[in-house]
Amino acid sequence: MLRAAGVGTGDEVIVPAYGNAEVAEDVILAGAMPVFADIEPTTYCLDPDAVAAVVTPRTAAVVVVHRFGNRADLRRLRELGQRQGLLVLERQEQGESETPHDGLELRRAHAAYLSGRLSGVVTPDEGEGHSFQEYVVRVPGNGRPDRDAFARAVRAKGIDCRVPVKTPVHRTPRFWRDIQLPETERAADETLALPAGASMTRRDLQRVVSACNALGGLLQPAF
Repeated sequence: MLRAAGVGTGDEVIVPAYGNAEVAEDVILAGAMPVFADIEPTTYCLDPDAVAAVVTPRTAAVVVVHRFGNRADLRRLRELGQRQGLLVLERQEQGESETPHDGLELRRAHAAYLSGRLSGVVTPDEGEGHSFQEYVVRVPGNGRPDRDAFARAVRAKGIDCRVPVKTPVHRTPRFWRDIQLPETERAADETLALPAGASMTRRDLQRVVSACNALGGLLQPAF
């Protein structure tokens, strides 16, 4: 899409650093330079204000990635694109279902069940349009690797959880940038995807809640 739009050598393309490196790699393949912008803390998608802050005369496009079933603020991003003459491209997260509406109501019901019962973690914002492709919570840090310890303990109880982003792209050797993206870095440190798929039973969900709530002591703030 970038090449077809005439994006190439000498151009900059704004992309998120929260996620895998595939989008930044695509920008390089098109001959352009990836520029990283910060995310919104509730959607994990590009923050339009952060995007606006890194636009330069060389900026040609913005690649928007929807995360976990959250939708980016496309209205504001497209308005920015119109004002600045930028191409705004959408991309689904790698691995996201081609048919996001399959099991949608069940996923939302499962997410509501978990959010109403989990303690000690920050549950996701059930904003309009969230399809809960993944149910991602935050395990707040207090100077220790709380999220990682929490994940290990939950897995030990038989719950299949995963860390969605271990290292932001701008902190990897290939794409290292001497920049601060505080929301991106905080999300990479705190986020954990818990199982909440449409195929799960109520008993499965209860096991997730029991395993997580039993670990509340890991999350006490340091004084």
